[in-house]
Amino acid sequence: MTEAPADSRPDPAAPPGPSGRGPQLASIAVASALFMEFIDSTALSTALPTLSTAFHTDPVHLKLALTSYILALAVMAPASGWAADKYGPRRVFMLAMSVFLVGSVLCGFAQSLAQLVVFRTLQGLGGAMMTPVGRLIVVGSAPRERLVSAMSWFTMPALVGPLVGPPLAGFILGVASWPWIFFINVPVGLLGMAAVLRFVPPLHPPDPGPFDGKGFALTAVAITSWIGLAETAGMDLIPVAAQGALGLTALGATGLYLRHWRRTERPVMNLGLVRFLTFRASLLGGTVLRLGLGATPFLLPLLFQVALGWTPFEAGLVTIGTTVGALACKPVAPGMIRQFGFRRVLIVSNLATAVLTAAPAFFRHSTPVPLIIGLLAVAGFTRSLQFTATNTVAYAELPPGAISNASTLSVVAQQVGLSLGISFGGLMLHVARGSTEGPLTPERFLLPFLAVGLVSALAGPIYRRLPADAGASIGGRKRA
Repeated sequence: MTEAPADSRPDPAAPPGPSGRGPQLASIAVASALFMEFIDSTALSTALPTLSTAFHTDPVHLKLALTSYILALAVMAPASGWAADKYGPRRVFMLAMSVFLVGSVLCGFAQSLAQLVVFRTLQGLGGAMMTPVGRLIVVGSAPRERLVSAMSWFTMPALVGPLVGPPLAGFILGVASWPWIFFINVPVGLLGMAAVLRFVPPLHPPDPGPFDGKGFALTAVAITSWIGLAETAGMDLIPVAAQGALGLTALGATGLYLRHWRRTERPVMNLGLVRFLTFRASLLGGTVLRLGLGATPFLLPLLFQVALGWTPFEAGLVTIGTTVGALACKPVAPGMIRQFGFRRVLIVSNLATAVLTAAPAFFRHSTPVPLIIGLLAVAGFTRSLQFTATNTVAYAELPPGAISNASTLSVVAQQVGLSLGISFGGLMLHVARGSTEGPLTPERFLLPFLAVGLVSALAGPIYRRLPADAGASIGGRKRA
């Protein structure tokens, strides 16, 4: 993998952005292309109870439709940085979007849960390149002192996806069949591709050298085994002996990769970057945070539609409160980080996020809907602030040549955390139902939400190890 940012050398023949707004327009174009990915994930979460009926399967098992996508993304992401450096970020990004669209169409034609899992995996192969390469384009093109603002621009359009996805999915499920929640990706994706072609110039990074095929194979086996073990643990889906074999495979592949990493000049994932304090805190804290938050998109639709008996449209309208709060945070996040510093913002927002993540444990039929919407909106605000801070502080100490490696490692850790979070939420729900697998009543969700809230809070001690002036060079706050 190259030691220079993958987008450090734009094509000199490409037209410059108007009035220095080139990087900003490129960020918005990439984010608009990712818009369909966010619509897809939130729409699918809203449709889980409907898919459970269509495929005649237990709602808890529908988490496979979520984790299969994340698994494919986590496995393929290590190759994204090398592919972007080798073939150009824009070309790889466009190819990834095409694969995602093909997978979306095939998902709409799935006839069983097994087929849906396979086609969601294909979607994940496209998403594996879209997300990290898109971030690479944004981070590499923005001046370091404007990185917080650039990341906010990058995430702002993407947040509209979760705002539109739930009510749109609810409306579609009310007037049409479930496959249309996947078919809507096609027009959105084509518009995003047009924006990328218009505003992202062709880029020509230095040659990254040979691909670390052995390292990629080891990481693929390790990630697949760990997630497979988490997905089946305590669920009686496979024999105990098979679970033990998965665990041994995961440990063995992880150990072999650690040995390979130490002996390889350019490993597919450079674990040596954890020596930078801010990057290490972001990587570990963000992963732990996602272990808790990853379960929320899986648990909330089941709580609202199955336990509380709401329609998909009603559930979709209520859950957009989270996105409204997240959108409200984006314009003020840079100022809050500049005023209070990364460390304080991370610690306080983590505590608030953990409490609000656990709050749905107490939602009942008698809970006022405005209160539910308000709590979800505040939760969206604190989560957005948390993710903006932790995603940005990661790059505070990194040299420019490490951005590509850091982006790849961050995406892998994030997706593994999200996948393990969904599995953890499913396991807690399975435990709460007991061996009889009784009906999903609101009381059954007490344990799952309290558990994911507690896990989210474990990121706090990690952030407390940061110095008070951590990230001052990119956050705009003067050092003490």
